[in-house]
Amino acid sequence: MKKITRITTQKKRKNRFNIFLDDGQGEAYGFSVDEAVLIEYKLRKGLELDDSMIRTLVQKDNLHKSYTLAINFLSYRMRTIKEINDYLVKKEVEPEHITKIIERLINEKLLDDKMFANAFVQTRIHTTSKGPMLVKKELIDKGVSATIASDAIQQYTYEIQYEKAQKWVSKKLNSNNKHSFRKQIQQLQVTLVQKGFAKDVIKEVVADVQDVKDDDVEWEALVHQGEKILRKHQTKFEGYALHLKIKEALFRKGFTIELINKFLDEKL
Repeated sequence: MKKITRITTQKKRKNRFNIFLDDGQGEAYGFSVDEAVLIEYKLRKGLELDDSMIRTLVQKDNLHKSYTLAINFLSYRMRTIKEINDYLVKKEVEPEHITKIIERLINEKLLDDKMFANAFVQTRIHTTSKGPMLVKKELIDKGVSATIASDAIQQYTYEIQYEKAQKWVSKKLNSNNKHSFRKQIQQLQVTLVQKGFAKDVIKEVVADVQDVKDDDVEWEALVHQGEKILRKHQTKFEGYALHLKIKEALFRKGFTIELINKFLDEKL
């Protein structure tokens, strides 16, 4: 048995205490514990401890320090169970302690994947231009189950998708863009798919923005592209061959046959 001879407060961390022990051969430093462990086990001067209890106290203190790490990690933002687990593994916390810490955090309502998912979806809706499928993928990447992610993403309704996608497309359609309106729309469609919007939403948004097409801007874009193509090919081709090269190139760029023929009539 060893007897506690002194308990001193650490200089830099006032909530931690150094425990000094005497095993019959004089006083020596034994171990240190957090204030919570000190209080829980009623450690005091004169208390006798056997080796088993000392090991228990050290393990309890290690568990408490790891729990404090997790609490600090949670203080910056909400986390998923997987994020907490990965963080504690990185900090080399003992596996059995990780399990206990996660269970405690769940019981204390500090860790809840469902709550995290719901809050995450709302944040993404209000702060990003990402669509629901991309947001769902982000949740799954963070360790949220597919079932919880699917339930949470129901908050991202069709109406919200349409409004967000339509606003983004309107912003990106640039009157100074020198590409055809159709090519701009095609590029925006690809981006909306990459952003995770539903196909039916994209289809409706694209159909609705057709009304904002400016014929004068479209003509200016065609002239810009057509003159570039003309300069490129007129030294190698002439007559019908040049005519065909320009028509094919402009058609691939998304311009209508009517506008292309008008350009060819004026330039050739």
